[in-house]
Amino acid sequence: MSAKAIIISGGGTGGHIYPALAVGRKLRERDPAVALTFVGTGRDVERKIIEQSGLGFIPLRIEGLKGKGLKAVKSLFLLPFSFFKSLAILRRLKPRLVIGTGSYSSGPIVLLASLKKIPTLILEQNVHPSLTNRLLRRWVRKAVVAFEATLPAFQGKGLLLGNPVREDFYGLKPKERERKLTLLIFGGSQGSRFLNRAVTSTLPLLREEKERLVIIHQTGTEDAAWVQKCYDESGFGNATVAPYFHNMADCFGKADLIICRAGATTIAELMAGRKAAVLVPFAGATENHQTWNAQELERIGAADIVLETEFSPELLARKIRHFLNNIDEITAREKKLAAWSLSRPAEKIADLCFELMGED
Repeated sequence: MSAKAIIISGGGTGGHIYPALAVGRKLRERDPAVALTFVGTGRDVERKIIEQSGLGFIPLRIEGLKGKGLKAVKSLFLLPFSFFKSLAILRRLKPRLVIGTGSYSSGPIVLLASLKKIPTLILEQNVHPSLTNRLLRRWVRKAVVAFEATLPAFQGKGLLLGNPVREDFYGLKPKERERKLTLLIFGGSQGSRFLNRAVTSTLPLLREEKERLVIIHQTGTEDAAWVQKCYDESGFGNATVAPYFHNMADCFGKADLIICRAGATTIAELMAGRKAAVLVPFAGATENHQTWNAQELERIGAADIVLETEFSPELLARKIRHFLNNIDEITAREKKLAAWSLSRPAEKIADLCFELMGED
């Protein structure tokens, strides 16, 4: 194995995978001799993303500890096997560094690496640290966080470097304001049925404003057909509706206002692209982490929050009309984000990785 082997462990969601890939790209740009291996859950989508990136991939059969009944029993049953396999991976690859991205699948290998005195680093993308990272904080060397409010949770080990996203988001230029308001609506890569229903139920209340609205809506695969039908029937047939946009940074560039969830990657993209938003946190998110994330943007005046329990078509219509008639407020919010956003997070995390390996 390469003398510069690095293991990145995590997965399960894009919020854990994409920051890992961004850091991995910077590590290889700086030193092509680095050999990266991703240890993840083995889900098909995750495996495909990792393999397309060119990283080595090792699946680890493990499930989160949170749950009740048979799910909890199954998770506990799998845990010893995950530790045994993680130990075998460490012995075989002999990594110089192990990076955990906060997912439960990173727990065993990061803990074992720490116990074996291998340098370890965890990435925490959310305001409120995950259970895995809270359990690991005693053992790891350093923890990279995306929000200043997260630093106290890591008791002196935390570094505020940000949550890296795709490079295209950092290069977006401020959008020139027009008479029309362009809305981008999306619920993550898989879409959000709640958001899809929320927006389509609001369309009839916005008919008088339809000539001043441009709508771009990513629905997810399952909802695309019926969402398009709702737009057509409500008189918004010119809306751009698709299951998935591969050029999401371009969509951000076109948007004045974004209506979206508040997952870690989405929040990081809003910060990098400096985009005002109406955030609708996913009510079922673990430990309510999306609401914690959204509150950080609300605190600096860069976003509004609409909780699922408070949603009504009338409320969303009022917010859209407000921005339509106060478009300068969007520019003010973008300036607040520009002043608050962290620059070059992937590069800074890569620098930290080499420092931990003794190559600073």
